[in-house]
Amino acid sequence: MQEYSDVSPETLSVRIIDSDITVTYSDGREVFYRGPATRTESPHQTAPGKDTHVLVTDESETQGVLLYVNEDRTDDAILKGSGVGRVLLGQGEESTLFPGVTVRGGGIRDEILVDHDLLDGRVFVFEEDQFEEFAFEIVDRTA
Repeated sequence: MQEYSDVSPETLSVRIIDSDITVTYSDGREVFYRGPATRTESPHQTAPGKDTHVLVTDESETQGVLLYVNEDRTDDAILKGSGVGRVLLGQGEESTLFPGVTVRGGGIRDEILVDHDLLDGRVFVFEEDQFEEFAFEIVDRTA
């Protein structure tokens, strides 16, 4: 049986064009997230049973870190080669994905909490399965 572990993310290239987001992995492959992202406030609770990806950009919105939450299908070496991070959480556990961005494990749902005072960039949450995908941007309710 394959064992999976947390993987630290690398800084990746990000392009945001007409509300669509493309992230270029360290190995040159790209992933495309279709927008526009629905604006939501912190904390954001994910839909049940979806794969959750969290992208935190820098202020320029040209680079960022991408992490998979509780993803247990991709070999550690593949993630390390791509620059994508992974965090594995049990029920009620939490982890800091990036300063100002915390995820709390909730079983079939996760909760993403953002402290915008600690961030210069943007935070996107992508939730998907084989049937549908959703994009969210966690915004500052005071802005």
